[in-house]
Amino acid sequence: MRAYDIILKKRNGGKLTKEEIEFMVNGYVKGDVPDYQMSAFLMAVYFRHMDTEERAILTEVMANSGDKVDLSSIPGIKIDKHSTGGVGDKTTLVVGPIVASLGVPVAKMSGRALGHTGGTIDKLESIPGFRTSLTEEEFFENVRKIGIAVVGQTANLVPADKKIYALRDATATVDEVSLIAASIMSKKLAGGADGYVLDVKVGSGAFMKTIEQATELAEAMVGIAKSHGKKAVAVLTNMDVPLGKMVGNSLEVLEAIETLKGNGPEDFTQLCITLSAWMCHLAEKGTYEECVQLAKEALESGKALEKFREFVKYQGGNPEVVDRPTKILPMTDKIVEFTAPEDGYITAIDTEKIGIASNYLGAGRKTKEDTIDYSVGIEIIKKLGDYVKKGEPIAKMYVSEKSDLQTAQKLLLESYKFSSEKPEHKPIILGIVK
Repeated sequence: MRAYDIILKKRNGGKLTKEEIEFMVNGYVKGDVPDYQMSAFLMAVYFRHMDTEERAILTEVMANSGDKVDLSSIPGIKIDKHSTGGVGDKTTLVVGPIVASLGVPVAKMSGRALGHTGGTIDKLESIPGFRTSLTEEEFFENVRKIGIAVVGQTANLVPADKKIYALRDATATVDEVSLIAASIMSKKLAGGADGYVLDVKVGSGAFMKTIEQATELAEAMVGIAKSHGKKAVAVLTNMDVPLGKMVGNSLEVLEAIETLKGNGPEDFTQLCITLSAWMCHLAEKGTYEECVQLAKEALESGKALEKFREFVKYQGGNPEVVDRPTKILPMTDKIVEFTAPEDGYITAIDTEKIGIASNYLGAGRKTKEDTIDYSVGIEIIKKLGDYVKKGEPIAKMYVSEKSDLQTAQKLLLESYKFSSEKPEHKPIILGIVK
């Protein structure tokens, strides 16, 4: 078998066998297939795509390229949640405690900030003392004792994805559905859960800009999960506006705590209840409608808030963050208001630019070596459909001495569009793929 023949077969639209996909992926990880041939292979896939069976095989081969987590010793049905990345997306901090408080084990590996989107691990690390690196024994023990643990991905989890993603990034082959789906789902399969709730973002702040693209990706990921005997549901969600009001690490933890206390923004609260309900439903806690009620009760009773406190304590964080978040979290006291440049209804927000503006303030990374400033970020005061007067504050920037305030202000100015006509309301939940 030769890499040349496999590249040629896919370039000409042929269907690849398991042996051929294994040859390319495993050969590339070992160094037997060079960069230039893997680049050509990825470009052939980009233009010719993969069918359902090829996607499932690619995902499995990538998942088997490194360590795998065996969760079978933890009682119960383990359901994982994955978001395709958005701005202000702090759902794991609320959804995890809700479902754990309802008896669904949450044994989760999460990522760091990527591009304009924030990372769950960075947000959790803004809580003083919080450890996102646990030994395997600690990880399992926490899930058994309190029902939840969230850690960063281990170095040898799906090494094929790390190596292939870096090459995709350098060869303009990132945005192909089979490759995106295999990248995401290989990490999910290696994580060992019994099922997945996939939060697929759609809109200006998402990697998928249209509902058609998002639906195609959702169907691909659900298809891969089912072909490996896993339960899955995808929820298509609106990312044409930042989720909730806060963008930035400590700010998002603050908003998550307020949501667990029942004071969260309507869109964010609704999304958290929806995702929690689907996770509970897949874990066989009742019908979806029954699980919606369970999730609401967990919030209203304070059960989910207490589970969050326990979660923080068990991972070394200061549990007082629940009662005194603004005192415990690192938060700058230097705030600069961003005001409306004209009268009118807010008709559009370029959410990706909001995420990038937050990064310029110091909340994200330009390179993986950059350090994050947990204290900075953006608070969205006015959202789509709100009427504003010229000079009225529409956002607040939380800044430090290192913030590039000028660039952030310029990006905010470019983000907002105004009109005399009120725009049509767009719901947070745009569709379900099962």
